[in-house]
Amino acid sequence: MKIAVLGAGAWGTALAIQAARAGREVVLWARDPCRAAEIAAARANARYLPDAALPAAVAVTADAAEALAGAALALLVVPVQALRAVVSALPLAAVPMLLCGKGVESGSLGLPLEVLSGLRPRLAAGVLSGPNFAHEVARGLPAAAVVAAADAALREAGVALLGSPGFRLYAGDDPVGAEVGGAAKNVIAIAAGAVIGAGLGENARAALVTRGLAELSRLAVALGGRAETAAGLTGLGDLVLTCAGPGSRNMSLGLALGRGERLADVLAARTGVTEGVATAPALVARAASVGVELPVCAAVADLVAERITVREATERLLARPLRAE
Repeated sequence: MKIAVLGAGAWGTALAIQAARAGREVVLWARDPCRAAEIAAARANARYLPDAALPAAVAVTADAAEALAGAALALLVVPVQALRAVVSALPLAAVPMLLCGKGVESGSLGLPLEVLSGLRPRLAAGVLSGPNFAHEVARGLPAAAVVAAADAALREAGVALLGSPGFRLYAGDDPVGAEVGGAAKNVIAIAAGAVIGAGLGENARAALVTRGLAELSRLAVALGGRAETAAGLTGLGDLVLTCAGPGSRNMSLGLALGRGERLADVLAARTGVTEGVATAPALVARAASVGVELPVCAAVADLVAERITVREATERLLARPLRAE
């Protein structure tokens, strides 16, 4: 069966490799025809995953209609801030879709499935989320993730089509909780990195990550998700991975900010998107709209807006009124 992978960044490339590993015919779509030709010729994505060879089962194209034709499932693997533009430009095709980007859209404050449903209201859709670094999935190292969707048939199809012995997939019926976890963990990882970069210690990072988990759980429930989802792969699991070390783009950005580097300079030196930067203010605004306070995420929003320093953010969090946990 054929799977279309729409988006040829690091994660899209890794998922194309994984889908081939699961025995599927795969078409990887890149928006830029020149990049599509380069990847097809080199049989590798030199820009994002240079050490990962594309299996023979993976074709590469810049034609979205070609990618979607005959596909049993499409994986949309683009940054959340580009999601609306990409979906609007895609051909109308009734191919079930799993969204693989994590964040909250600036402006609309929509989660990815909300953005997609506003554009394609009748399309069967869910999310693929979990604690996954692209380079490890591409290498075939053991990993797990969740296919979360309201549609049971889509959940089962996603697990069956993408799973393999080294890539364990679970079906989940709480896509809202999964999306909130994926968005919030990027923001909290910036805070975790900033704490370490500023030399504030591991105790501070552990406390911050734990309180961040409480924040994402509160927001998930307020938006219609379930608290227990926050304790699973798409919540705690993803949070632990993203806050654990500099292999995370969001964690490494926080490290740089904690050391006193300027945000613009850090971003200018990167090829990939650091989703937490745009997500932080959007996430805080979305939470405020449902009466949920996110102190850690709000501090990150102010930090990336350069309204406060890491030290000032720390002092603000420590000065909050005492309360029961």
